[in-house]
Amino acid sequence: MKNETLVTEFVLSGLSSNPDLQLPLFLLCLLVYMVTLLGNLMIVVLIRMSPGLQTPMYFFLMNLSFIDILYSSSITPNIMANIFSERKTISFIACGIQLFLFIDLASSEAMLLAVMAYDRYVAICKPLYFAILINKVTCIRLVSSVYAAGCINSLIHTCAAFSLPFCGSNRINHFYCDSNPILKLSCKDTFLNEILGYVIAGAIEVGSFFCIVMSYIHIVLALFMIRSSRSRMKSLSTCASHFMCVALFYCPVFFMYLRPNSAYAVDQDWVVSVFYTVVIPMLNPIIYSLRNQDVKQALVKFNVHGNCNVFRAH
Repeated sequence: MKNETLVTEFVLSGLSSNPDLQLPLFLLCLLVYMVTLLGNLMIVVLIRMSPGLQTPMYFFLMNLSFIDILYSSSITPNIMANIFSERKTISFIACGIQLFLFIDLASSEAMLLAVMAYDRYVAICKPLYFAILINKVTCIRLVSSVYAAGCINSLIHTCAAFSLPFCGSNRINHFYCDSNPILKLSCKDTFLNEILGYVIAGAIEVGSFFCIVMSYIHIVLALFMIRSSRSRMKSLSTCASHFMCVALFYCPVFFMYLRPNSAYAVDQDWVVSVFYTVVIPMLNPIIYSLRNQDVKQALVKFNVHGNCNVFRAH
């Protein structure tokens, strides 16, 4: 039996201990973080300021960008701060907050992607009922439910993880506070925590993914019923960006978390972890900006309007 110890801080492994890689890693993280902030802020401001984007689809997209800003900000700055630090420590409370934010925002994004898929299903399969089913009040309720469910889910996981006794080493074999590496430090059997994780993850992650798949099955069947190829391509283009974001989000999530804790090998999964915690929040606004004609047109109008205002000021 190991003696339980009072843990006041954790030590993170960091991305790399090689001094030659510190500066390149810092600059790369800084570049990605700046692109993430600027890209998602651009989406938020553009949707708020453009009358042509005041639709449910772009309301959900604005919230997706807002989540990505918080999602990236909860992890990337801490990664950059630890790159040059000799002791990559994080306090017990700060680690709990980071875990809470990570789980909260990740689960909220999963559910929001399902809501966006439902929005596209109603728009394509039930266009006559769209104004009734997806109105302003419904949109606010859906987004509020997403945030509330994500918060409750995260609170359960965080409290369950940090109520465990920790023994011996306080070194987290990861570059941020994630649930699986934290559970590895406990001297108590974590079977109940794993079961809790699988049950809730199944209800949220798998449930949201199932809703997305069912929505797209109905969308594809509806597209085959459209005779006009132009109308079919227009309907398909509104789903392409969302489908790419879904694929980018769920592939690493399923790979990382829907497997037994005994098969968890963080040394082999760091590339995947960096991808879904740092890279994906950067890619989402790029995908929607490059593939969405409405966003590109609104961006052009916004730039023209801004240039005109500057010209008038002079």
